[in-house]
Amino acid sequence: MTTESDSFPRRHARTQRFTLGAPRSFTVAPDSSRVVFLRSGSGTDRAGALWVLDPADGTERPAADPRALLGGTSEDLSPQERARRERSREGGAGIIGYATDDAVELASFALSGRLFTAELRAGTATELAVPGPVIDPRPSPDGRLVAYVVGGALRVVGAEGDGDRALAEPESDTVSYGLAEFIAAEEMGRSRGFWWSPESDRLLVTRADDAPVERWWISDPAEPKRDPQHVPYPAAGTANAEVRLFVFGLDGVRTEVVWDRARYPYLARVHWSGAGAPLLLVQARDQRSQLFLAVDTDSGATRMVHADEDRIWLDLFPGVPCWSPSGQLVRIADEGGARVLAVGERPLTGAQLHVRAVLDVTSDDVLVAASAGADAAAPETGEVHVYRVNELGVERLSQEPGVHSAVRSGNVTVLVSAVLDRPGSVARVLRDGKPAATVRSYAEDPGLSPRVQLTEGGARRIPCAVLMPTDYPGDTPLPVLMDPYGGPHGPRVLAAHNAHLTSQWFADQGFAVVVADGRGTPGRSPGWEKAIHHDLTVSLDDQVEALEELAKSHPLDLSRVAIRGWSYGGWLAALAVLRRPDVFHAGIAGAPVTDWRLYDTHYTERYLGDPATTPQAYAKSSLVTDEGLSSPAGTHRPLMIVHGLADDNVVVAHSLRLSSALLAAGRPHEVLPLSGVTHMTPQEQVAENLLLLQVDFLKRSLGLT
Repeated sequence: MTTESDSFPRRHARTQRFTLGAPRSFTVAPDSSRVVFLRSGSGTDRAGALWVLDPADGTERPAADPRALLGGTSEDLSPQERARRERSREGGAGIIGYATDDAVELASFALSGRLFTAELRAGTATELAVPGPVIDPRPSPDGRLVAYVVGGALRVVGAEGDGDRALAEPESDTVSYGLAEFIAAEEMGRSRGFWWSPESDRLLVTRADDAPVERWWISDPAEPKRDPQHVPYPAAGTANAEVRLFVFGLDGVRTEVVWDRARYPYLARVHWSGAGAPLLLVQARDQRSQLFLAVDTDSGATRMVHADEDRIWLDLFPGVPCWSPSGQLVRIADEGGARVLAVGERPLTGAQLHVRAVLDVTSDDVLVAASAGADAAAPETGEVHVYRVNELGVERLSQEPGVHSAVRSGNVTVLVSAVLDRPGSVARVLRDGKPAATVRSYAEDPGLSPRVQLTEGGARRIPCAVLMPTDYPGDTPLPVLMDPYGGPHGPRVLAAHNAHLTSQWFADQGFAVVVADGRGTPGRSPGWEKAIHHDLTVSLDDQVEALEELAKSHPLDLSRVAIRGWSYGGWLAALAVLRRPDVFHAGIAGAPVTDWRLYDTHYTERYLGDPATTPQAYAKSSLVTDEGLSSPAGTHRPLMIVHGLADDNVVVAHSLRLSSALLAAGRPHEVLPLSGVTHMTPQEQVAENLLLLQVDFLKRSLGLT
C-alpha cells in the first residue's frame, strides 16, 4: 500500500526527478588512467561528492566528500552562486561542479563559498585560505595555479595556497571580471568568463558591465520585511550588458581583445587550446551573422577565420567552435537543409544526420551527438546517438535505441545511455571501444514504468509520445492531457524511460497523455526549428494537428482535452485554451511567458526580432494583447496559472499581467502563486503538492470528479 511519504509525487520531488545518486560530469584523464565524476551518496542525497574510477579494474574511490570538508556544517551560498545555479537549473548541493588541470591530476571546486583542491591520484582534498565567497575556481593547465572569482574580481593563487593576488578588480559595483553575464549563462550556454592559456602564463578574461541594463525589482510579497532584489534584466529591445575581453598576464598587465563589438556585441564562445590561437565566436544582435575570430594575444588584434550568415538565425552548439589538432576550424553549420559537421571548409556529414553537439576532437576523428536527419532511411523517434566521424565516413558507437552522450580522452570513452525499458541512465567505461567498467548509480528506481508509444502524427510527421494508464484495458476512450514543452531547446519526445515518468503518473490518474514535439523543437532539421520565426503560434498548430491525427488510431476522447506545460510550455498551454477553445477544454500554465516584450534579448529577438521593428510578431505571440485574448464570444475554458514569485528568468509579472487581462475581459481563471519559488520548484513539498493540485484542477475542469 502506497503511503503519503512514498507516493510518486513525493519521491519524484525528494529525488529531484530521480537524478540524485546518478553519476555525472565526467572527465577522462588523457593517459586513460582515471575517470573523474560527481555523484551523491544515495537517491535522496543532494550533496554531490567527487569520485575517481580506475578504468583498468573498475574500482572507485572518493576524492572529496563535502560533509567531511565542511565538518558537518551547512552550506552558505552567496547570491552570485545562487544565481549561477539558477541559470544552469542546478538543484543539487555539495560539490556541483569542478575543473581540472590538463593531466587531470588536480581538481578545484567551490564548496559553501570556500576554495578546495583535490589531488586526484592520492584522493586527498585541501582547503586554500583565500578571500570568499569563491566562484568557479579553475586550475591552470600545468596544475601550478588556481584562478577564481570573488566579488567580481578575478584572483590567482598557487595550488598550495601561496601567492594569492588579484589580477582584475571591478571599477564599480556594476562591473565583474571572469563571470558570464546573465544572457550568456541563461541563453548562450556560456557559463564561464575566463580561460587559461595552454602554457598557463596568461588568461582570457571577460569584463561585463551591467550599467546599461534596466533594473527590475524581484520581491516576495509573502515576506514583506525582506528587501527586494534589484536585478539587471535585459528585456527584448533593451540594452544588454557591455562585454569586453582582455588578455591578462600573471603580473596583472592587460591587453584588450579588439573586434567590432558594435556590430557583433555577443561573445558567444571562447576556445583556447594548444592547436592554435584563442578562438572566439561573436554574434550580431539579430543573430543572423557571426564571426569566428583568432586572437593575437600579444596585440589583442583579431583576424577572421570564418563568417556565417543566415536569413533567419544562427544557432549555437555545445563543443564548437574549436580547433582540430592540425589547426582546422571545427564547427556545426546549417548547409543544404541539414545540420552538418564541418572541419575546415569541408562538411563531413550530410542530410542523414542532424548534428547536435561536438563531444571530442582528435587527429583521427570527431565524436558527435546526433539524431536521424530529414533524409534518414528510417525514423528514430526520440533517439540521440553518438557517432564517430572522419573523412572515411560515419560510424555509430551507441547501439541501443535511446538517448546517448559521451566523454572521451585517450583510448577511454564514457558512454552514458538512457533507454525506454530501463530506469535512469547507465554510464559505461569503454577502453579501445570495449566495455571495461560500469560506473555505479545510486539513483532510486521510480517504481513506475511508462507505458509509452513513440510515434509520429499528422502530415508533418510530428514526433509524439502517447501514454496510457498502466492498467488500461484498451476498450474505452480516455480524456486527453497534452503535456508539451513544445519550443526551442526542449525536446520532450525522447526514447528514455525517466523522460516520461510524470506523464505516466498523470496517465495513471485516468488520462491518455500525449506529448508532441512540433516545429520549433530541436532534432530534425534547421527548417523544422526555424519554422517559428516571427510566429511562435505555429507551435499550437502542431499540437492540434498531432492530437487530431492520433485520435484516428488511439482511444482519445476529443470532447475532454486538457493541456499543461511549464515556461514555454506554460505559454503554449495558455495559448491553447485562449486561441483554440474548440479543441482544448482546460489548461495549466506554469511560469508562462505571456508578454514576450518582458523576456530576454538573446532568446526572444532570435525568434521574434526587435520589438521596435516587428511589433506584429510580438502581438501575435502575446497572451495579453487583444489578439492574444481573442476567441469565440462566450467561450471560456478553465485556466490555472502557476508562478514562482522569486522567478528571475520568467518574472511573475508575466502571470500577473495575464491575470489582469483575463479579469478585464471577464474570463474566469485561477492563479496559484508559489512564495519563494524560482523558475525551478526544488522544494519537496511544493513540487509534490503542485502535481496533486494540477490533477485536482484537471478532474474538476473536465468533469471527471
